[in-house]
Amino acid sequence: MENYFRDLSTKLFSQLQADEVLLINYEEEKSDFSRFNHNRIRQAGFVHQQHFKLDLINHKRQCSASFNLSGELENDLSLAQSLLNNLRSQLNYLPENPFIHYATNINNSSFFGENRLPSTEEAIAQIIENAKGLDLVGILASGEISQGFANSLGQFNWHTDYSFNFDWSIYQNSDKAIKQNYAGKQWNTEVFQEKFSFAQQTLPLLSLAAKTISPGKYRVYLSPSALYELFELLNWGGFGLKSHRTAQTPLIKMIKDGVNLSDKISLTENHKTGLTPEFTHQGFIKPSDINLINNGHYKDCLNNHRSAMEYGESVNCSIEHPQSLVMNAGSLQQNKILGTLGTGVYISNLWYCNYSDRNNCRITGMTRFACLWVENGKPVAPLGVMRFDESIYHILGDNLIALTKDREEILNSSTYEKRSEASAQLPGALVDNFTFTL
Repeated sequence: MENYFRDLSTKLFSQLQADEVLLINYEEEKSDFSRFNHNRIRQAGFVHQQHFKLDLINHKRQCSASFNLSGELENDLSLAQSLLNNLRSQLNYLPENPFIHYATNINNSSFFGENRLPSTEEAIAQIIENAKGLDLVGILASGEISQGFANSLGQFNWHTDYSFNFDWSIYQNSDKAIKQNYAGKQWNTEVFQEKFSFAQQTLPLLSLAAKTISPGKYRVYLSPSALYELFELLNWGGFGLKSHRTAQTPLIKMIKDGVNLSDKISLTENHKTGLTPEFTHQGFIKPSDINLINNGHYKDCLNNHRSAMEYGESVNCSIEHPQSLVMNAGSLQQNKILGTLGTGVYISNLWYCNYSDRNNCRITGMTRFACLWVENGKPVAPLGVMRFDESIYHILGDNLIALTKDREEILNSSTYEKRSEASAQLPGALVDNFTFTL
């Protein structure tokens, strides 16, 4: 398909008129999907889709159109030519756009990731074997994602990579369940079995009466999955150049008031470790990493092509929220988590997160799935559902006790229109004085 995309693009470029610039983006997905219920396959399928987008530019006017490719060159070329003519006829009726910004330096690239995925049959066999006798519900998505860029100035970029994402829950009874996720570029049987081992040890606890605690401040352990839910909210607006220059970022106190997080916290947008390509939809080449927060101090913003043009900065991302977020690890050993927690709450998952006070980066949400009450380093009961309300400045600031040495690779499990390529590498976090409100 790389050659197919190149041929199709070249034929379209030959039909451009004077002063026209054409940008073309290509997206392809080949994914196996398997849905489980009661540890049996209830639905299986394969998705192959190819998306082709045209951006026609003439001076300060721009118009776009897209369609799904059939894989038949003659048919696809005919449709693309028709769309190109339609775009050309519309350009004169559009207002000028002062923020049109695309790469004019030619930077060609080609990346082909190694396919280290097990066959879907192998992965399914491991899942069913490890979950024997358990009420497992989940979805396995696995396969190849490719992206391409070409422009009429002579630039060509290609990116192909492979990943899997298994998102599942194991039910004890009724709504009592343990939610887990395993994702990455290479399947490790030992890591996968460790997750099921944790579930099997924890599941009997869920049959006990839930522990009810009073609203107040407690020592808690936030698993990487729970921390990811907080970052999912923080990422929208927290690190973008536009939100910073318009004072809409929830991290405004770090920018204007000099408030810092714990010196244990360093965050980077690391394009080398994620699934996204090194090029943007406008042909800009991303830096290998962007230092967002360094030892608790805010460092750099994410600048997409439009914000970079508006504010005179260089482009360093496709969209202004992290897609390959990496958080530094700490020193807390995995087998020391409960002992160091002592008495408090082990938070496996969070959901329904939203801002209760955006200017103070205060977030509220609910505990979810197998959150445990721990006494003297031992889990003794499931925790009744609780609402929390706490500021990131406390969670990752003055109340942060430790980060775990091990980090978990988390891939966004969204499949809306296509499989998401967003990812994160996060440790767990031990936090003091975490506020539960009801």
